[in-house]
Amino acid sequence: MAPSLRKSVTRAVTGTLGLRGERMSKVDTAWLRMDSPVNLMVIVGVWVFRPGVDFDAFCERLLERLSKYPRFLQRVVEDPAGATWVRDRQFDILHHVVRGRLRRRRGDSERQALQARVAELAMTPLDRRHPLWQFELIESYDGGSALIARIHHCIGDGIALISVMMSLFDGGLPPPERPRRGAAAPAPDPLGAIETWLAGNVLKPLTGATVKAINVAGDGAARSLDLLSRPQEGLAQTLGQSADMARLGGQVLSDLAELVLMPDDSPTGLKGEAGTTKRVAWCDPLPLDEVKAIGKGLGCSINDVLLSCVAGALGAYLRGQGEATEGKEIRAMVPVNLRPLDQAWKLGNRFGIVPLVLPIGIENPVERLYEVKRRMHGLKGSTQPLLVYGVLSIAGALARPVQELLLSLFHRKTTAVMTNVPGPQKKLTLCGATLEQNMFWVPQTGHIGLGVSILSYGGGVQFGLITDSGLCPEPQKIIDQFEPEFTKLLTLAMMLPWGLEA
Repeated sequence: MAPSLRKSVTRAVTGTLGLRGERMSKVDTAWLRMDSPVNLMVIVGVWVFRPGVDFDAFCERLLERLSKYPRFLQRVVEDPAGATWVRDRQFDILHHVVRGRLRRRRGDSERQALQARVAELAMTPLDRRHPLWQFELIESYDGGSALIARIHHCIGDGIALISVMMSLFDGGLPPPERPRRGAAAPAPDPLGAIETWLAGNVLKPLTGATVKAINVAGDGAARSLDLLSRPQEGLAQTLGQSADMARLGGQVLSDLAELVLMPDDSPTGLKGEAGTTKRVAWCDPLPLDEVKAIGKGLGCSINDVLLSCVAGALGAYLRGQGEATEGKEIRAMVPVNLRPLDQAWKLGNRFGIVPLVLPIGIENPVERLYEVKRRMHGLKGSTQPLLVYGVLSIAGALARPVQELLLSLFHRKTTAVMTNVPGPQKKLTLCGATLEQNMFWVPQTGHIGLGVSILSYGGGVQFGLITDSGLCPEPQKIIDQFEPEFTKLLTLAMMLPWGLEA
């Protein structure tokens, strides 16, 4: 190790010697406990750089930036009542940044070899003796280098981790300073008030410990319940502390009943008992300007267009496997941010989930697009993300078998987990190398065997899949359907009279 790197390691560790153990939140505990032999609760990302990234320079950058976030220097200690964050006295950056090499089978491309390595690491547990994250740097890949990132979900959700990862890049800003003692008290937390109301009035029959299970003093503020109208802004508005909970009661009870009584989605080859191996695939970026053109021409949002392409690709894949899809639809669980974006650096999990039913049986691309738009509109105003957040809070306070039983409500009725995240539209640099492509996948829980990732970056939109090898051994066959479905909509949009209202 270079002397400068050794000094940085020493500084990073000694700077945390004053940290005491901190109890893990109930929601984060729930994610910690959800690791299973068929699905690890690890967020996996892939970055492709040109030119290559220097190993020592990358280690130095990580130490400089991640030492600002105590979670990345702390390990987890579990006990019967939950878990605690404690500093890792043996912290060594070389436990967390390792060199990797791709093993190429005869006939495999570099991308296929990288995809195989990502799939392998997705099912490789992180070392619980140390902080639960690791980067593997492939120093020679496609004229540059590739970086595979793995971070356990208990450290933070996607929005929080994006904030952290952006701080690593050249010019990235460190997290804001924590308030000093004696500083003004933070504003009241309406999300905590909603959690308390949910516990006392809706979820209490589940357990007498429900009210205590939910963390009333949360870090974030409640956001508008107009959950999916502007996902790039998260939940853009806040509820006042004096929000009329009685007014929300009818909506909450209705949404709760809908969650509990969700019918099973259609049986397909993509749903079943998951195994212990994964497959990964992704496509080249599609031009974001063309996605916007489709939306403008057909009077739909960018999200409507992208989700319609997902539904079309999945349906086309199943038909190619000999399955009839007429009248079929599958349910995807979609994470929804519940925190102010200026507090993402605080880490932890602060999101809910909304179920989105994809009409895979509609082959007509325009009909399918407008059906997706209709369903997306129907989700606006839903309190289901808050309900799911409350359920996760409760689950984290229960014994593991009871937690698994409670969360199986969602696993049994779901085929996929899907994320749709807008990233920077200008390409970023890290240690002087340009980030050309990036993908990431959130974990699937229970026996869910399909993860779909949609990420916009640098003027493009990229689709990626992670699948259970027994349920979908060749996810590239699904990926190969995205561009044809997209091209159909683009062709139709280009034929419209652009001088008129859509």
